Formats: sequence, C-alpha cells, structure tokens
Amino acid sequence: MSTPGLSKTANIADLPNGGGAAAVLAAGIGSFLVALFALAADKSAAIKGLMNFYKPTGPLSGVTTCAIVAWLFVWFVLDRRWRRQMVNVARIRVAAFVLLLLAVLLTFPPIADLL
Repeated sequence: MSTPGLSKTANIADLPNGGGAAAVLAAGIGSFLVALFALAADKSAAIKGLMNFYKPTGPLSGVTTCAIVAWLFVWFVLDRRWRRQMVNVARIRVAAFVLLLLAVLLTFPPIADLL
C-alpha cells in the first residue's frame, strides 16, 4: 500500500518536520499563556473584570478562552511558516519544555504569591 504524494523511494528523514515542531512549540506557548493570563487576572482587578466572560466561572472563562485563541493563532502562524521546512526539533522541544515549566511555576501558589 502506498501513501499518496510520497514516492516509494522517499525517506522519512527527507520529510519536513516543521508542522510537527509548530504544534509542539505552540503547545508550550499556549501553556505559558494560560499561566500568564491567570496570574494577570489574579493580580489586577481590571484584568480580572475583562476576563470574566461567564459569571458562574469567573475570570477562568476568559483566561482559558483567550489562551486557547492565542494558542490556535500561534499554531496557525508557525505551521504556515514552517510546514515545508526542516527545523531543529531539539531546540523546539527545549523551548516548549521551558515554557511548560514556567507555566507550572507561575501557577504554583507559593511562587505566584511572590510576584
């Protein structure tokens, strides 16, 4: 069985990895944005009011909605730029992991309370 668009001699190493790297980096950015928006809504009454999209859930509704919209936008832009390219996946993984680690730290109450 052959895959449409791929020749029988195509090597996996020859396939562009930009689309996958875009998804990984966008996930790291999205995670960080959830933490950043939550911290901002927690520290600022004005931002807390802006993030309150649905009263029963409070500012969490705006925090998650804004972070999801931003994550999808970042993923779309990165995918369009990298889809046909070979990118350094090791650097992308490190960046995404650092962003995820920062997101966890920013949502950890003892650290968030220091800011």
